[in-house]
Amino acid sequence: MNQKNFNLFEYQSLKPKKVIRRKELKPINNLKEIFRDIRDYFAGNVTGITRDEKIAQNIMRLLFCKIYDEQNNKDILEFSNRLDEDLKKFNARFSLLFDNVKKTYSEIFEKNEKIEVEGKNLSYVVSKLEKYSILDADRDVIADAFEELIGRAFRGGEGQFFTPRNVVQMMIEVLKPSSNDKIIDPACGSGGFLAYTLKYLIKKRSKNFSINGLDKDDFLSKIAKTYLSLIGNKQYDIFCENSLETPIKWKKETQKIISPNSYDIVLTNPPFGAKIPVVGEHLLKQYKLGQFWKNESDKWINTKKIRDKQSPQVLFIERCIQLLKDKGRMAIVLPDGVFGNPSDKYIWEYIKSQCSIIGVVSLAQETFQPSTHTKTSVLFVEKNKIQKNSIFMSIAEKIGHNKNGKPLYKMNKIGEPIKDKKGNKIIEDDIPLITTRFKDHLTNKSISKSHDHLGFKISKKQIKNDIFIPEYYNPEIEYELKKLKNTKKFDLISVEELLKRKIISITRGNEIGSQNYGTGNIPFVRTSDLVNWEIKFDPIKAISEEVYNQFKVSQNIKLNDILFVNDGTFLIGRSAMVTEQDIKIVIQSHVKKLRIEDYKKLNPFYFFYLLNSKIVRKQILSKTFVQATISTIGNRIKEVVLPIVRNKKEITRISNEIKKIINEKSKLRKRTVKIIEDSV
Repeated sequence: MNQKNFNLFEYQSLKPKKVIRRKELKPINNLKEIFRDIRDYFAGNVTGITRDEKIAQNIMRLLFCKIYDEQNNKDILEFSNRLDEDLKKFNARFSLLFDNVKKTYSEIFEKNEKIEVEGKNLSYVVSKLEKYSILDADRDVIADAFEELIGRAFRGGEGQFFTPRNVVQMMIEVLKPSSNDKIIDPACGSGGFLAYTLKYLIKKRSKNFSINGLDKDDFLSKIAKTYLSLIGNKQYDIFCENSLETPIKWKKETQKIISPNSYDIVLTNPPFGAKIPVVGEHLLKQYKLGQFWKNESDKWINTKKIRDKQSPQVLFIERCIQLLKDKGRMAIVLPDGVFGNPSDKYIWEYIKSQCSIIGVVSLAQETFQPSTHTKTSVLFVEKNKIQKNSIFMSIAEKIGHNKNGKPLYKMNKIGEPIKDKKGNKIIEDDIPLITTRFKDHLTNKSISKSHDHLGFKISKKQIKNDIFIPEYYNPEIEYELKKLKNTKKFDLISVEELLKRKIISITRGNEIGSQNYGTGNIPFVRTSDLVNWEIKFDPIKAISEEVYNQFKVSQNIKLNDILFVNDGTFLIGRSAMVTEQDIKIVIQSHVKKLRIEDYKKLNPFYFFYLLNSKIVRKQILSKTFVQATISTIGNRIKEVVLPIVRNKKEITRISNEIKKIINEKSKLRKRTVKIIEDSV
């Protein structure tokens, strides 16, 4: 249908051929596409309602009309187009329906609120939803709607990203809320965690539990209230408050319900990001993590000096722990930087002083895409100063959708979707199996395939330098290295050992300043210039002879040096060998220069081969951490273990093959340059 030319004739064509009955509604699991269509229709056709938040408010009103109508248990539904009705009667019927919604949810909707769309436009929206049952949907439909409607700019600016339902379900099932538990999400947003916790408790027939939520966004807190009330349980309280504010500044009704050291379970995905820091001494002074810490003899000490600012996710860690009672449990989604940054070690000093770490589940890069590319993990702790002997870890590589948010299905060998017994396509999702293994770990059951990345345990002694990134301890890597060693065909030697023996050396490049770009024709080699084992520099970034001379001696580039990307998202581990064409260059600070110092002990071409082998690439990936805004392997490159084959003839064969490839690439580059230089 051409929405721009929507007219009365088309309105008539939208009407169903028969009345819509409650029992005939179809369930729908993914409403995002429908919400996207509705949002686009509003933006393109409804005068005066074009801003995303305004659109969202009106569609939410209609969505609650739909849910209210379904809950009323009437055979013939009000939320529908009707054959015997003109637009005037249609508008009046929906106005009355929303009046009933406002009376039922008086704490959500103001008396003067109204649905700001009518007639044919309202009919179009109704036609998109009238055949489906929202209540029978197995996803958090309100979060889906809000996520689709509000727009990336609003969500990103406030640090609000909605947690996929499979991740929420995992967190709930691992913590196992039950009767008499008090549960809170202090950054509840539209109520997804709380709604699914409530559904879980109702399904388990739990009683006397209490569910609370806080969110500083008034609109979101209203949505959360409505969503929980629609599930049909009154054992909840949602408040519009700044969770990080001093509790005595919360409203009196909030203080009566929410207090420190009183919750059995905290489930949350707090806002995070350096662009939305928490500032102000009155806020920061109430947090130990709002103060500066210093490292003394590998132990972090709180200086009590208050910071100028702190990232919200860091303060939320402390606020959540404050809310927990003794033996209370928490699951919190955090950006990966927290789990491995050297500068964030003080956070773990605080966590370990208050809690026992239960587990960490690393989530796939696509988890929050397309909303944000931030890599995250879920931390599980118990408020208990006695540390557990082992920590469960897992790495989810498949999360059920791709980077565009489209469902990802399991495929057979010929590329066809695999279906279950009912003929439904099976989602490619690691989370259900991870959940099962985590629960087995907590009940002391053995985890099958202990070398599998989908579920393994790490002892306290195995934790290095307070690094809690599961990829760093991926058991599959150690398993593969042991297999190679057991063949007795390889010697396993670390990069650090090669450095100690002075067989290799490692140095890094320099930053030259953007003002020097384009001042000459000498290549300035950046991380993105290392492609397919070659150096392909950007002429626009080329530098002058004067700039080159400043770095010529210190960088000392030589034939057969290996350039290695040390920092930079998705590029770490890329490498290229310096050929005769590449000696006169300057390399960026994010690029390291690896040089063989003793050719008798290690052939540079064989070393280059090892750096690009599968097992070494896996190690590089596992030792790459998110630090600040980019990823880096840092000095952890020294920990990489190289499987050096003992057969000298095999080393010679591989070295000659790699040398031949690099020489052929070099010759092709020379020919390309000559053709360009000889052209008119």
